[in-house]
Amino acid sequence: MNDSAYHIAMTLYITAALAALLITLWWLRHSWRPVWLCLLALGGAALLLTPAYPYQGVSTLAPALVVAAFQLLTAGVDAASHALRPLAVTLALAVVVTIVLRLSLWRRPGRARATAKPH
Repeated sequence: MNDSAYHIAMTLYITAALAALLITLWWLRHSWRPVWLCLLALGGAALLLTPAYPYQGVSTLAPALVVAAFQLLTAGVDAASHALRPLAVTLALAVVVTIVLRLSLWRRPGRARATAKPH
């Protein structure tokens, strides 16, 4: 594969992944809470857009999810670990960012306690 074909393929993959995420979020925007939409968006982006080298000695990148799937199916867990580690890190980061946003932006107002003073 030459450089221009590689760049076109990666551009198409990234565009398709972002379009799938945006369409899914748009479709679920009225039925899911914002925190779950955020987790879906960040987790989906982490799964679909994290890059990894397909194997040692290659200078091009591929989606880590695809690399991990092929390596798991063909060579086992040890061969897929180089793609699974970045996936785990980006998914953990997506969860942490979602939790921080939940605690800061999407806090529920505190419930007022019914403390009646005797008259």
